[in-house]
Amino acid sequence: MRTVMYWNGGWAWMAFMPLLWIALIGLVVWAAVRLTQHPSGHDEGHDRMLPPRESPEEILDRRYASGEIDTETYTEARKHLAAQRPRQR
Repeated sequence: MRTVMYWNGGWAWMAFMPLLWIALIGLVVWAAVRLTQHPSGHDEGHDRMLPPRESPEEILDRRYASGEIDTETYTEARKHLAAQRPRQR
């Protein structure tokens, strides 16, 4: 009698196992997608830990504001950067 009870419970467990595996695989896939997705939903190839890149103008402005370069160097560099930019139509 004990063997029959074991097999009855065993068959119920065997019927439940495919559902458990499907749930487990679904959880792993969901976690992998969630961890590799960019916060905005679009993966732009940027690392989440890196700050956004500064434009050349922003770098120049920051260096001028901190006193690393003088006014003459700043204005010349600004003119040079403006000449290198593609023209907007």
